[in-house]
Amino acid sequence: MRTLRIFESISVDGYFCDAAGDMQWAYAAAPDPEFDAWVGNNAGSGGELLLGRKTYQMMASFWPTPAAAAQMPRVAAGMNAAKKYLVSKSLTPSWQNSQRLEGDLIEAVSALKATEGSPLVLLGSGSVAAQLGEAGLVDEYQFVIIPVALGAGRSVFSKHQTLRLLSQRAFPSGRVVVTYGT
Repeated sequence: MRTLRIFESISVDGYFCDAAGDMQWAYAAAPDPEFDAWVGNNAGSGGELLLGRKTYQMMASFWPTPAAAAQMPRVAAGMNAAKKYLVSKSLTPSWQNSQRLEGDLIEAVSALKATEGSPLVLLGSGSVAAQLGEAGLVDEYQFVIIPVALGAGRSVFSKHQTLRLLSQRAFPSGRVVVTYGT
C-alpha cells in the first residue's frame, strides 16, 4: 500500500492562502540557496503527484517552460517527469505524464493508495487536502512554514487532528520544513 503525503506552504499562523484566496505571499521569502537545494532534492526524490485543478493549472503553465528550466532545472525536470493525477471534473490534462482522476475523489485516491507504486504527494490543493485528511487518507503532512502571519485565511484542516512530529529543518530565510505523521 502506498503512502499519501500532503506538501503545503503555510503561514506561521497556519493558512495556505490568505482571506482573499491569494498565495503570492508564499513566494516572497528572501532568496535562500540552501532551501533551493533542498527543494531540488525533494522534487527529484520520486513519487507520483496529485494536483487539484488550480494548482495543476498554475504548475502546468510554468514547469514545462524554458524559464522554469533556466531558473530551477532540477525541480523542472522532476516535475515534468513525474506521473501526475489531476483532481478535476472538467479540466482536460495537457501536461506530460498527466491523467485525470475519474469518479469520486475519496474512492479514486483510496484505490490509488491500495496499488503498488511510488508514494503519492499532493502539492498545494488545499481543499483537496482537507477532503483527503477528513477521510483519513493522509499519512504525512509536510509543511513549508513561511515566516509571515496572515491573520486570516484557509487551513488544510477541516477537523481536529492530532499529529506526531517526524522531522523538522530550519533554513536561513526563516522557512521551516516540518513533517508530521498521522
